[in-house]
Amino acid sequence: MQIPRSRMITTVLTGTLILLTTLTSRAQENAEGVFSRNTLEIGFVVSDLEKAAKFYTDVVGMTEIKGFTAPAEVATKFGLTDNQAIKVRKFALADVKDSPALKMMSFPKLDVAKQDQKYIHSTLGLSYLTMFVNDMGDVVARAEKAGVKFLGETPAKLGGNNYLSVFQDLDGNYIELIGPAKTNLDKFSASDIKTVRTKVAALRKQRAKTDSERK
Repeated sequence: MQIPRSRMITTVLTGTLILLTTLTSRAQENAEGVFSRNTLEIGFVVSDLEKAAKFYTDVVGMTEIKGFTAPAEVATKFGLTDNQAIKVRKFALADVKDSPALKMMSFPKLDVAKQDQKYIHSTLGLSYLTMFVNDMGDVVARAEKAGVKFLGETPAKLGGNNYLSVFQDLDGNYIELIGPAKTNLDKFSASDIKTVRTKVAALRKQRAKTDSERK
């Protein structure tokens, strides 16, 4: 029995469409990779949530976004805590979809052990955070205003107009910032800056002593 030409064409077209759909689906799966979102969120415990929030917004320059809470029973069910509720505050590089973020929480009623943060190799685990900024001069100004101490000989020039700066947050976690500077950070040598900082510290100490005597 001869199959009508129209049915043959329909059958071939249907088979081709099914094959193309299957191949497209597999290609999309391969292109998408393992992860459903191209972002990363890091959670860590801080000693003082309010102070940490101020540090990461005012000094580091991050943006606080909507956080969340988890009741004790839920956090315990997920294996995260031992019957402790969680309040998480989130800080992103920018308030946009899929921006990498830090999830901070604290447990003030618990005696939480602190890691040895003298150097990045002092303790196993998360050692430091690296962020890329648009203006290192702005970073330095904010850090200096908050009295944050830069580590080593940073800000250090990487090449061209790019700099690397390293300091620690209130709990000793290392923060590495990389980026260009819109202002000249090489105006003074490291020894000049150290001398100025020493003099400023001495003046502050003298002023505090004077204010105390006046009271």
